[in-house]
Amino acid sequence: MSQSETISVASPADFHVHLRQGPLAEVVTKHVRQGGFSLAYVMARLLPPNLKPPITNTEQALLYRAQLQAIDPAVEYLMTLYLCPELTPDEIRKAARAGIVGVKSYPRGVTTNSEGGIESYEAYYPVFAAMEEVGMVLNLHGEVPSSAATNTCVLNAEPAFLPHLRKLHAQFPRLRIVLEHATTRAAVECVKSLGDTVACTITAHHLALTVDDWAGQSWHFCKPVAKYPDDRAALWEVVKEGPGSRYVSER
Repeated sequence: MSQSETISVASPADFHVHLRQGPLAEVVTKHVRQGGFSLAYVMARLLPPNLKPPITNTEQALLYRAQLQAIDPAVEYLMTLYLCPELTPDEIRKAARAGIVGVKSYPRGVTTNSEGGIESYEAYYPVFAAMEEVGMVLNLHGEVPSSAATNTCVLNAEPAFLPHLRKLHAQFPRLRIVLEHATTRAAVECVKSLGDTVACTITAHHLALTVDDWAGQSWHFCKPVAKYPDDRAALWEVVKEGPGSRYVSER
C-alpha cells in the first residue's frame, strides 16, 4: 500500500472482541492493548470457547467487566448482554443505567456455538422497544442458517438475512443497530440505505480474502466467510470513505 493509500486511525477501537474466561482470559485480554487498542467492545457469546454461561443480566456483565479490568485496567471495556428469553425490558433499563451499552444476537446455528441463538425476532420486540428507549445498541450476526429447502449456504447467508435487518429497522427506526462483520456489497448498500441509526462493522481479513482463499484451505475459513472480489471491493470502498461512513472496525 502506497503512502497515498494509507489510512491512519488516531485512536483505534476494536468493536468485536471475545475475551474468554478464567486462565484463557488472562492471556487473551492483554492482547487488546498490545495490539494498539484502548477500547474493546466485549461480546457476551454463549458456550466455550467463549462464555459459559453467557452474559444475560447486569450483575454478570459488571462482574465480567471487573474481571477484565483486573487483568488490564488501561483498556475501556464496553459490555454487552446476550439476547435470550431471560432478557426482559426491565433488565435492559437496569443494564443501561449501569453503563452496559449493547445486546448481542445470533440466529441459531449460524456460527460457532450458536445453538442457543434465536429463531424469531418478533418475540423480542418488547426488548427492542426498551433498547430503543434507552439508546442501547443491537448487535446482529447477520446470517441465516444454511438450508437445502431455501437454497441457503455460507455464500448467500448474509444477503438472505438483510430482509430481517430492514424489517427490524422499519419496526424500530430509532433503535441503534450494528450489522456485524459485513462481507458483501449487498450488506454495505443495505446499511447505507437505512439511515443514521444503522451501521456495520468490517473485519480486517475480509478486506484481504475472497472465496478462493478459503475454499479448500481451512486456515482461512471463518464465518461469515469471505465472499467475491466485488464484495471485497465494496468493503474497501466504504472504508476509504473515512469518518463520515457508518462502519466501525473489528480486528
